[in-house]
Amino acid sequence: MGIDIKNIHKQFGDFQALGDVSLDIHSGELIALLGPSGCGKTTLLRIIAGLERADSGSIWFSGEDTTHTHVRERQVGFVFQHYALFRHMTVFENVAFGLRVKPRKERPSESEIQRKVHDLLNLVQLDWLADRYPSQLSGGQRQRIALARALAVEPKVLLLDEPFGALDAKVRKELRRWLRRLHDDLHVTTIFVTHDQEEALEVADRVVVMNQGKIEQVGSPQDVWDHPASPFVYGFLGDVNLFHGRAHQGEMHIAVDDQSVRLASPEHSQAQDAKAFAYVRPHDLDVRRYQVGDTGIVAQLLRAVVVGPIARLELVATEGDSPSDEPIIEAQIPASQYRDEGFKPGETLLLTPRKARVFMA
Repeated sequence: MGIDIKNIHKQFGDFQALGDVSLDIHSGELIALLGPSGCGKTTLLRIIAGLERADSGSIWFSGEDTTHTHVRERQVGFVFQHYALFRHMTVFENVAFGLRVKPRKERPSESEIQRKVHDLLNLVQLDWLADRYPSQLSGGQRQRIALARALAVEPKVLLLDEPFGALDAKVRKELRRWLRRLHDDLHVTTIFVTHDQEEALEVADRVVVMNQGKIEQVGSPQDVWDHPASPFVYGFLGDVNLFHGRAHQGEMHIAVDDQSVRLASPEHSQAQDAKAFAYVRPHDLDVRRYQVGDTGIVAQLLRAVVVGPIARLELVATEGDSPSDEPIIEAQIPASQYRDEGFKPGETLLLTPRKARVFMA
C-alpha cells in the first residue's frame, strides 16, 4: 500500500509539532523517520496511524483519502518501544489476540487462528516460546512477539515507534538485521521512527530526516550520507568537525593562527569573500607530525582512544605554541598508523582535510 502525506500541520498549544509536511511512501517500502527528540517524527507516525488528528492536510492510502478514517479501519499494525504485551497472556494468546477480537463475520476459525499464530511465531523464530509469559522473555524476544502480534491481523501498513530503543546495543544490532530480512520476505509497507542514525542508515530503503516539525531531506541512506542537503543533516548524521572561514571564488579559506587552509568549494564559485563554514568528518582528516613551514591545521594531541582497528584522536588547534580556546577537533586514523607513528598526547600534529562540505553562513 502506498501512502501520500499532504501538507500536514499539527499544533499543540503554542508549539508547532509539524509544519506543512508532505511525503510520498511507495508500496512495500521501508521508510525511517529520523531526527532528534521533539522533531515531530512520532506525531507524524501517530497521524498516519489515525491515533492523532492533523489540524490541516490529508493522508491517502492507495489513492483513497483516509484522513478521517477511524484507526480500526486503516488496517495498520503497531509496534511501540515498550512492547505493550498483555502480561497475563501467554505468547500464543498475545499473538492471537487481534484475530480473536475481530467481528464475528471476519473472525477466522479457531483452527485457522492456531495455524496462523504458529506460522507467525515460526516467522519470528520463537515458536518454541508459545506457552511462556512475557515476564519470562528477554527484551529482544518480547519485541519480536510484539511484531508477530502486529502482523497477525495482516496489516497493509506496519508502524514502528522506536521499536528497539529500550534494548542494549548488541540486541539492537541483531534485531535491525532481523527486521530488514523480515521486511524483504513480507514486503509490507513499513514506517519506523528512530533517533539512531546508524539504525536508520542500516535498515531503511529511504531515510526521512526531520527537524523542528519539518522534513530536511529525503533520500537513500547513501544519498543522505554522501550529499547532506543542509548543515543540520550533515551534523546529525555522525560526528563532524566545524571550521569557520571565508569563501571566495570556489575556495574556502580556514584561518588558523597565521596559516590559511584552502578547501575547494566549486558549488560556491560566485562567493566573494563571504562568511562560510565547513564540516569535516573525523575520518576525512589526514594526520601527521607537524614540521615548521607545513601548511594545514596545527593542533595539539590531547587524548587518544584506540578501539579495535580505529584510533580516535582528540586535538585542539594551537595558537603559537599554546592550545587555543577552539572546540575539540576529532580525528580518526587506523590504529596501525597510530602505533607505527608513535603519537603521544601533548605532541603537535598537522591536520589536513581530505574532504569537506562547505556551507555559506
